[in-house]
Amino acid sequence: MTVADRTEGYQARCLPHLLMLRMLASDGAEAPSPWLAMAKVAEATDAILAEAEAAGREARAVGGDGPGLGIFLSVRLSRLAVAAGEAVAAAGAGDFTQLRRHLRRFEALTSAIWTVQDTR
Repeated sequence: MTVADRTEGYQARCLPHLLMLRMLASDGAEAPSPWLAMAKVAEATDAILAEAEAAGREARAVGGDGPGLGIFLSVRLSRLAVAAGEAVAAAGAGDFTQLRRHLRRFEALTSAIWTVQDTR
């Protein structure tokens, strides 16, 4: 069983949260109130971070690549957490232009993490 096989469930549980973020980031979306947007962004990004961290632990446990994989994934997760924080802050400030930018970055970083784990 590969790392990708063992982390597939984590990735699948992120999909509803990623869809919520995509809806908030879409240009045609009606802007919710800042406090509601902030709550939705925080909930979705927290859930995705938790799944990515759990998948990272699983990947390190079966990866067999020594400390290199752990360091690489740790750096990726740190970047993802920063992007999540920036998105939450932008939502709370009611800056939906910045929110869309940060959510697109968050999604790209999430995709990169899954790509790395899928290649193991």
